Amino acid sequence: MTRHLAASRVATLLGDFDRSPAYRGLAEGLRVLITDGRVPVGVRLPSERDLTEALEVSRTTVARAYAELRDHGFLVSRQGSGSVAHLPAGRRAGHGDHLLRLTEHPDGKVDLTCAAPLPGPGLLAAYERAVAELPRHLAGPGYFPSGLLVLREAIAEAYAARGLPTSPEEVMVVPGAQAGVAIAARALLGPGDRAVTQSPTYPNAIATLTGSGARLVGVEVPHDDADTEAMTTTLRQVVPRAAYLIPDFHNPTGALLPDEGRARVADALARTRTTAIVDESMAMLPLEGQAMPLPFAAHARDRVVEHVSVGSVSKPFWGGLRIGWVRAPAARMDALFRARLSLDLGTSPLEQLVAADLLRDGADLLAHRREQLRVSRDAALAALAEHLPDWRTTRPTGGLNLWCELPRALSTALVSRAERHDVLLASGPSFAPEGGLDRFVRIPFTQPAHVLAEAVARLGPAWRETLADPYPRPLRATPGLVA
Repeated sequence: MTRHLAASRVATLLGDFDRSPAYRGLAEGLRVLITDGRVPVGVRLPSERDLTEALEVSRTTVARAYAELRDHGFLVSRQGSGSVAHLPAGRRAGHGDHLLRLTEHPDGKVDLTCAAPLPGPGLLAAYERAVAELPRHLAGPGYFPSGLLVLREAIAEAYAARGLPTSPEEVMVVPGAQAGVAIAARALLGPGDRAVTQSPTYPNAIATLTGSGARLVGVEVPHDDADTEAMTTTLRQVVPRAAYLIPDFHNPTGALLPDEGRARVADALARTRTTAIVDESMAMLPLEGQAMPLPFAAHARDRVVEHVSVGSVSKPFWGGLRIGWVRAPAARMDALFRARLSLDLGTSPLEQLVAADLLRDGADLLAHRREQLRVSRDAALAALAEHLPDWRTTRPTGGLNLWCELPRALSTALVSRAERHDVLLASGPSFAPEGGLDRFVRIPFTQPAHVLAEAVARLGPAWRETLADPYPRPLRATPGLVA
C-alpha cells in the first residue's frame, strides 16, 4: 500500500514559501521537505487539484512545481500511485559504513560519532563490589540465558517504580539495548514485513531492522513533542507488523513524548495490531529534574497488543558496560527467548552483578552523570551560538544529543571537511531510514565541556569551507560507528 500525505498536512509542513515565482518556491519547499525526510521517500503527494486548494495557488503553479521536481529526480509518477516522493541517485544513505569496527583515533581528533558517556566516579567501586559477590555464582557452567535473578529483580523493581508493574519472569538480560532490538526484530519480523520507525532514528537500529528483512517506513519526528498525527496516520495506512520507537529523549532529536502522546500512539498500535519495540536507552537521563512520563508499555496494559521494551545501563553509566534487557509480557517471552538463543547464550555474570548494583545503589553516580551532561550540553549550545549562529537546534531536556539543522543540505560534505579539522561527525543521512536528512547533523554532548567547545570552534571554519566548496575530494574514511 502506498502511503499518502493530505494536502492540509503538506501545507502545514511548507509554511510560508517563496512566491516569486510561486512554482519555483513551491518546488524548492517540497524538495527541502523530501531531502530532510519530513516528506518520506515513497509517500504519495496530494493531487494537483487538492494541493491547489490547500495552498490557494493556481493549478499551473502546482503542475509546474511537480514537473520541476520530476525533472530533478525528487518526484516520480507511478501508474495508480500518483506523484511519489523520491531521492535522486547518490542522495540515499548507506547504513553499513558506520557499523565498521570502532578503532582508537589519533591524538587531537574529537570523535562526535558516538553518543556514549565516559565512566564516572563510583563505577570502579561497583565493579569491586561485584567481584566480591561473584563467588556465589561460580557453582554452575556460567550460562544464564535469561539473566541472573538478582539483576532481573532489580530491573523489575525499576519498572515498577516508574509505574509499570513487572515481574522478573517478564525480563530477559541481554548484551546491550541493541541486542534487545535485534532479538525483538528476529522474534517479530520476517522477510518483507513492514516496520515503521521514526525518521531520523538510531542508525544501528536501522541496520538491525533491515537485516531482519523488514521493509522500513519512516515517519517524521515532530517538532512539537505532543504531535502524533504523522505516526498515527502512517500506522493506519501501512498496518506494519512492528514499530521501532524511542519515546524517551529520542536519539538523535532529543524529543520526549508526553503521556498523552504515548496513549494516542498506543491506541493506534492497538487498532492495527502492531507491536512496538520501545527503546528506552535514554529514559534515565532527564536533565532538568522533571518528572518522566510513564513507560510506553504502561499505556498498553489493557489493550489488545502489549509491547516489547528494551533498555540498558550503557547510556546512563558507561558504554563499556554491555548489559541491557528486554521487558515483555510473559506470553511473548518464549518467542523472544528462542530468538535470543539463536544469537547468544547469555552475558557476563560479573557485569550483570555490576548492573544490578548500579540500578539499586547508583543514584549518586547517576546524579553526577546528569550534572556533567547538563554542563556539556550548555557548553555545546553556547559554542554553536558563537561559531555557527546560522545552525538551528533546540535545547533538549534530557538524553545525550543535539540535532542541528544546517542552512543548506550539506552535512555529508561537512563530514569530510570536519575531519580535516580533526572532528569526526556522522552525517544526517546516517539517521535516515529512507534517505534524506542531509540538512542535519548530530552533536552528542557526552564529551567534557571544554572538548565540545573546542570541537564546535573547529567546525566553524569547516562549515565555511564546505559552503565555499561543497564537494571536495573526500579523505579516506576513518573506520568508526554511530552509537
